[in-house]
Amino acid sequence: MSEEKEDARSRIRGFVMERFPLARKQPSLDDDCSLLQSGIIDSLGVMDLIGFLGSEFSLAISDEDLRPENFESISCMATFVESKRCDP
Repeated sequence: MSEEKEDARSRIRGFVMERFPLARKQPSLDDDCSLLQSGIIDSLGVMDLIGFLGSEFSLAISDEDLRPENFESISCMATFVESKRCDP
């Protein structure tokens, strides 16, 4: 895994743990855990995550990017951030 992707994963994990109380109640939150299916985040939480990703990583997130698979887990979001950084 690239250093940039690991950094993104760490920063996203920190935000999720700080912002969403149910994440803190998990004995060990796996980076591949479905945040949506587990109820850790809801639709409003996704909006918080989009705002965080946009500001934290200086990303322009378009309507086309608003697919559940981009925000399903910490790993998915780190992959999304890495792909947006690589876009010209």
